[in-house]
Amino acid sequence: MSTETEPETGTSTAAPDRSGSSTGAGDARAARPLKALTLAMFKGFVRDRMTLFWAIAFPLMFLVLFGGIFTDQGQSRPADVIVVGDVSVIDDAPTQAREAIDRAIAITREDDLDAALAKVRDGDATAVVTEEGGEVTVRYSAADAVAGAQIQGVMQAIVQQANTAVYQQATGEPPAFTFTASQVEDESLQAIQYVTPSLLGWAVAMSATFGAAANLVMWRKSGLLRRLRLAPVRTSSVVLARVGVSLVIALVQAVIFIGLGVGAFGLQLSGWWPLVVPLLLAGTLAFLSIGMLAGAVSKTEEGAIGLANFIVLPMAFLSGSFFPLDGAPAWLRAVSNALPLKHLNQGMLDVMVREQGPSAIVLPIVILLGFAAVFATISARLFRWEA
Repeated sequence: MSTETEPETGTSTAAPDRSGSSTGAGDARAARPLKALTLAMFKGFVRDRMTLFWAIAFPLMFLVLFGGIFTDQGQSRPADVIVVGDVSVIDDAPTQAREAIDRAIAITREDDLDAALAKVRDGDATAVVTEEGGEVTVRYSAADAVAGAQIQGVMQAIVQQANTAVYQQATGEPPAFTFTASQVEDESLQAIQYVTPSLLGWAVAMSATFGAAANLVMWRKSGLLRRLRLAPVRTSSVVLARVGVSLVIALVQAVIFIGLGVGAFGLQLSGWWPLVVPLLLAGTLAFLSIGMLAGAVSKTEEGAIGLANFIVLPMAFLSGSFFPLDGAPAWLRAVSNALPLKHLNQGMLDVMVREQGPSAIVLPIVILLGFAAVFATISARLFRWEA
């Protein structure tokens, strides 16, 4: 016979506390690991210099870059305009109108029309303005479509204002002035003429810099450099092999870019276009030395690629590879003139489009080789055979 124990009267099983104190304590205990992990991750983020750089410093650099390029666009610097002969819409403008003209364009005088057109064609001036028989003509360069459109708008406004003044004096008579615009180059030239040299220069800079930086770190980490050092192979042979590969790649890039531009987009080359070859060779040496420097100071492939990207990508924007810098502040244009990619792009534009001869590539090649010598010397001093 079995008996069942009955609960004693007045005795009850413990019921959960409905006041929430136990739940609150549990939540507090569960929150502690979350807080600890959050704090640990935050400290890891702050202490990781590479992550901190790519998350904050690199985007801030582009903020400064674009902020400098596009600052005060409503008050852009006056366009450089050459006035040839008498241009009454400018010379005889009322005082108030003349002040507005001076704010919009910077005028220089020239007697020789051909010399003035050559300056526009070479990029030394924005446009040439002439007037004959009441016809005001603006000649601009298609190499800078933005500046060309700007000066056309300004001169159209000046002509319209001059005609309005005439109407006020003699209502009903036909306009005293007419406006025409044309480019100094052949009218058949398209934007592809000016895009191709710049993008080719950027591609060569990317391949040479990234290839040298990544390979150097990879070979060092894998021990290949150490084995090459112990092998009966001269250091000069290793360097020359890397240079030779980079030069071949640059020539292949040129063939692809120029071939595609001519075959698919109607690219028209000047008679001096083969001069891009020595320019590309000098440019490859310059950016190869920059890549070697990035590889010499980096410990990982990611770091080498990141450093190479940090150098080349902003340089592409500052060198006019994607858009002209005419509206940028003077200090930013000065920085642009100190960069090797700017001179590579400019030299290729001169010989591929502007029909300039060998003299146009002398200075760019000297500058590029100078960069190559300086950065190669620094790279050699910082070079390490082992990680």
